[in-house]
Amino acid sequence: MKKRNILTLICIVAASINARAQAIDGSWKGDMKVGPSSLAVVINIKDGKCTMDSPDQGAFGIETTVNHLSADSLNISIPAIGGTLAGHRNGDTLKGAFVQMGMSFPIDLKKTLIERKRPQTPRPPFGYTTEEVTFDNTKGGATLSGTLTYPAGYDGKGNIPVMIMVSGSGQQNRDEELFGHKPFLIIADHMARNGIATLRYDDRGTGKSTGDIANATTADAMEDAAAGIDFLRASGKFGKTGVLGHSEGGTVAFMLAARGKADFIVSMAGCAVRGDSLLLEQTKAISGIHTLTLEQIRNMAKAQNNAWTNHFIDFSPREDIERTECPVMAINGDKDLQVDATMNLEAIRRHLAGNKNVNIKKYTGLNHMFQHCETGKIGEYAEIEETMAPEVLEDIAKWVSEQ
Repeated sequence: MKKRNILTLICIVAASINARAQAIDGSWKGDMKVGPSSLAVVINIKDGKCTMDSPDQGAFGIETTVNHLSADSLNISIPAIGGTLAGHRNGDTLKGAFVQMGMSFPIDLKKTLIERKRPQTPRPPFGYTTEEVTFDNTKGGATLSGTLTYPAGYDGKGNIPVMIMVSGSGQQNRDEELFGHKPFLIIADHMARNGIATLRYDDRGTGKSTGDIANATTADAMEDAAAGIDFLRASGKFGKTGVLGHSEGGTVAFMLAARGKADFIVSMAGCAVRGDSLLLEQTKAISGIHTLTLEQIRNMAKAQNNAWTNHFIDFSPREDIERTECPVMAINGDKDLQVDATMNLEAIRRHLAGNKNVNIKKYTGLNHMFQHCETGKIGEYAEIEETMAPEVLEDIAKWVSEQ
């Protein structure tokens, strides 16, 4: 029960204040003992400010309130979860404890240098053209800013395919950047070298895009992407217009297809079951607690009391998938702990029984980010140098070119 509370309550939090002494600056990493298991925690301190990461849960850049910071000690609060973390420096170790709901969890944090190599990230010169663009979701009051990437040698007159890319849940920039990985940039680069144009954009309220994020749901994400499709079609520069969506973005792709907005879609680890069922399996896989029930998951989700979660737990994409008549490529990795490959790909297969142009593939040894991995745990994402398996990029480009 203790670990479940921690898994549920560590989430996006707020604010930081001035502090002193930079001798403690840097990243400090440790494992917090929670019953028989542990959770990795990273504290990032710079210029008197502090953020926290929970890599095992996929939560990064969590802001905190700094109560005390000196050359040898730290005390921070996390108001949204009613927790505190305090530690005293002893050499290269911060010895301390995380306290929440009257329970204390000891933790020793070691100073660590986080150096990330990302060899797949493309570097200029690219050999193709990009253009900064904006488009409006007038109904939703959002202006989306993004990058339109044209294929190498494109003169603006060809009947080439174009894809709009839709990111997963949470606020993502146009590259869907995480731990220095930029999967959407890498996809755009690979497509451009294979005759396919792409549009990737900052989610509303992120980067250069505007709009209300606090009350946004998956339905709003769909409307934003639909505005991007309208923008692409109105340009008159392209032939078939498709959607590539990752995770929640895969669900959005099916929503757009069901409404006749897409000529083809690529669902990468797309959610194909009801939200509460997805969260139940996800939490079991990540936490290792297999006694959780659907009712418990729903209660924990509702306790967060935000628009996105309230919508997501009750939303089922089944009807949208069943109404999808355009060509579909649906892929996942068999080590995905966030969107179970077997459960979701089989649901897609069942719901698309009447669609004759469907390519469903489960990749061996790939995680939710489509990286080759050992365990699939979220904490591995940052440690793996590969951003995306080359075979996935090649398969997408080949399939899209054939549509």
